Amino acid sequence: MIEVTNLVKHYGDKKAVNDISFSIKDGELVGFLGPNGAGKSTTMNVITGYLSATAGSAKINGIDILEDPMEAKRHIGYLPEQPPLYMDMSVNEYLDFICDLKGVDRNRKGHISDICEQAGITGVYKRMVKNLSKGYKQRVGLAQALIGDPEVLILDEPTVGLDPIQIVEIRNVIKVLGKQRTVILSSHILPEVQAICQRVLVINKGRIVADDTPQNLSKYVDMNHRMQIRIAAPRDKAEALLRDIPEMGDVVFEGVVENETCDFLICSKKNADIRRLLFNTCAKAGYPILMLNPLSASLEDIFIKLTEKDAEASKEA
Repeated sequence: MIEVTNLVKHYGDKKAVNDISFSIKDGELVGFLGPNGAGKSTTMNVITGYLSATAGSAKINGIDILEDPMEAKRHIGYLPEQPPLYMDMSVNEYLDFICDLKGVDRNRKGHISDICEQAGITGVYKRMVKNLSKGYKQRVGLAQALIGDPEVLILDEPTVGLDPIQIVEIRNVIKVLGKQRTVILSSHILPEVQAICQRVLVINKGRIVADDTPQNLSKYVDMNHRMQIRIAAPRDKAEALLRDIPEMGDVVFEGVVENETCDFLICSKKNADIRRLLFNTCAKAGYPILMLNPLSASLEDIFIKLTEKDAEASKEA
């Protein structure tokens, strides 16, 4: 559905997008993740035809966005970071106006009604846009992107500036929309991507540094075994015991939750599984393990590691 090939975009001497390639299949919900200034919005703007590329191509359903922009844009619904709203229009007037812009000639009243239901704005249909909350304005922005039933939705930072309740509401709307369309969701908010997306593209300094499911991204980084452990023992005795275990890395005291116990965050050396050693050592000393909680790498851990690796590689180059 979307094919980006060797895409490059320069702003003067700055390379905002540096020779990136990726494809997105029909029906995928993909997160485009990166820090501020990584090139996410620039890539979105090129894909949607708002910017021209310095080099490379972007195709929507096989149509090159630069060679045939009008036809390619018929397949795209775009919600930029700042929704293109007209504050002095009512919601129904605004959506009717968007239908005019997009040349929608079907049963317009029924089409707008369906979209309002999908975006969850039926209850504010006749209200002025300027009187809506930030969350509802974002929903109206989503609704304008859905006019014309595009097969592709491109959403640039769709929850920026929303409160926690509004964020959850917009996420739920996007999940539902993603069941019927191909969606690219640009964000720098890690939990958002993890909660919504089936696949993640990580961009840093204009280059793709990872492309996989949120669950599989851990393979891109070397994460040591990390665990939380609670031991029924005095802190000094328990800490000394842990540090003496072969292949033990960091040992960090985290506090006391239960009486006569102590909690630690421990990290083994690279690729070392020390669970059996932990059990045998503590049992021999007579200090029961009351909790052992393995900690998998979070998307935040992975993202930090990936961007650090990319920065190191850039310095070496």
